[in-house]
Amino acid sequence: MQIDPTNSPAAPIAVEPLRNDNQQNLKQLVTAVRALNKAELYGQDRELQFTRDPGTKVPVIKIVQSQTGEVIDQLPPESVLHAFESLQKLQTSQSNK
Repeated sequence: MQIDPTNSPAAPIAVEPLRNDNQQNLKQLVTAVRALNKAELYGQDRELQFTRDPGTKVPVIKIVQSQTGEVIDQLPPESVLHAFESLQKLQTSQSNK
């Protein structure tokens, strides 16, 4: 993996949705998340969740308060997901012209 200097412009990144065609990888992910949650690595009453954003289809990682469902932290943040979805819609509308 190459890391560019912070002052150079970053190249656009094309994010492709993950495919669920490999059931073995999905099972391994579920097992790993359950193990992390059981170990209470993120604190008591907190759990790690992997989801897919419905608008962008991008994988989302959340740390959630178990009892309340409150999202404590999320990667990528909601603002980034909204911006990415807007960019996708703009690209789609421009390609249809």
